[in-house]
Amino acid sequence: MAPAIGGTGLGNWSARAYHRNWLLTQASGLFDFFQHNSVNPKGGFYDLDDHGRPLDAEGQVRSIHIASRAVHCFSIGVLLGRPGAASVVDHGMDYLWNRHRDKKNGGYFWSLNNNGPVDSNKQGYGHAFVLLAASSAKTIGHPLADGMLADITEILNTKFWEPQHGAISEEFTADWQPLDGGAYRGQNSNMHLTEALMAAFEATGDKEYLAKAESIANLVILHAAGSVDWRVAEHFSADWALDKNYYHPNEMFRPAGTTPGHWLEWARLILQLWSLGGKRHAWMPDAAKALFAQSMALGWDDDKGGFFYTLDWDDKPAKRNKLWWPACEGAGAAHFLNEHLPSDFHEQSYRKIWNVIERAFIDHENGGWHEELTEDLVPSHSLFPGKGDIYHALQACLIPLFPATGSLTKGIIEAGGRI
Repeated sequence: MAPAIGGTGLGNWSARAYHRNWLLTQASGLFDFFQHNSVNPKGGFYDLDDHGRPLDAEGQVRSIHIASRAVHCFSIGVLLGRPGAASVVDHGMDYLWNRHRDKKNGGYFWSLNNNGPVDSNKQGYGHAFVLLAASSAKTIGHPLADGMLADITEILNTKFWEPQHGAISEEFTADWQPLDGGAYRGQNSNMHLTEALMAAFEATGDKEYLAKAESIANLVILHAAGSVDWRVAEHFSADWALDKNYYHPNEMFRPAGTTPGHWLEWARLILQLWSLGGKRHAWMPDAAKALFAQSMALGWDDDKGGFFYTLDWDDKPAKRNKLWWPACEGAGAAHFLNEHLPSDFHEQSYRKIWNVIERAFIDHENGGWHEELTEDLVPSHSLFPGKGDIYHALQACLIPLFPATGSLTKGIIEAGGRI
C-alpha cells in the first residue's frame, strides 16, 4: 500500500481521530473561557485578562469587531449544538443593532463605552465584521439577521465600495466625511471584507457578494502581491499605489512593513474563494501555494518557532514578537492547502505550527490562549493587554474538522453538525 499524504507515511493529522478530538477539545475550552467570562451585562463584551477576568469592568471601551466576531463564533457554536451559545448571539446582535448602529447617519460606530460612542468614526474593517456577523447569524435564523444584512450591505455598497478600483475605501467620520482626506487604502479591511462577502454569498446565494470578493482578491493578491513576489502589501494610497514607507502608530491594525500572518490568511481565503467561485480563476491555487511558501520561508522563526509579527521590505524581521493569530491562520491555511494541493511540505508545516501553538500559545493553566509572546515564546503584553478575542483561535481549531470548501458555517451546515 502506498503511504498516505504527509511525508512521514503516517497520513495527515487532520484525518486522525485523536487529532480531531484534540482540536474539538481545544475549541470547547475556548467556548468555555469566553462564553462564561466575556459577556458584559451592560452590553457588548469584555476584554479579559490572563485569568479570564474583565480588564476594566466599568469603563472598558468596546470595539465593533469584538462584538461582531463573538456573534460569528457563537453562531458557529449554535450550529454545532453548544448549549448557551444562542444567548451570546442574542447579546451581540442586540449590541450591534441598537448601540453600534448610527441611527442618524447610518453605518456603525467603531467603539463605545457605557455612555455611548467613544470613537464614532466609520471604519471599513469594522463594517466588514458586521457583514460577517449578520451573515453568520442568518445561518441560525436570528430575527435581526435579515435587517442587519440588508443595512450593512447598503452601507458597504453606497459608502465604502469604489467600483473604479474594485475594493473599499478605508474610513469616514460619523457624518461620512473622508477621514484625513481619504488618502489611505488598506488591504486588511479588504481582506476581512472578502471573508465576509463569501459568508454573505453562502448565506443568501446572492452572487454579487461573490463578485465583489473576487474583485478584491484580484486587486490585492493577483496584482499587488503578485507584483512583489507574493508578499501581501498592507498600505496603499487612494489610487492603490503601494506605499512601502507608510507608518502609523497603531501597530495592532496598521503595522509598518509586511505581515506574514496576512499572507497565510489570504492563502486560505483564496482557496476558499476558488472553491466557491463559478469561474475557478486559474491563478488562485498557485497564488495560495506561493503565499504560504513565502510565509514559511520568510516569516517563520526556524530557531525558536512561531511567525514574526512583521518584516521590513528587505525581508528581515522587524517586530520580532510572536502573535497568536498568525499561528492560527497558518494552521488553517496549511489545512486548506493539504486538502486542495496536498504535499509533504504542507503537512509538515501544519504539524510544526500546531506543535508551537500547543507548547507556547495555549494557556494550560488559566484557559484561553496567550495572544502575544516575545521572540523567545514567553507571554507578553506590548500590543494586547490580555485575552480579548475568540475568533482566530476558534477557527484554527474547527477549520480542519470540516470540508475545505467554504466558510466554517457552510461546512458545519453541509456536514449536519457531524465532526
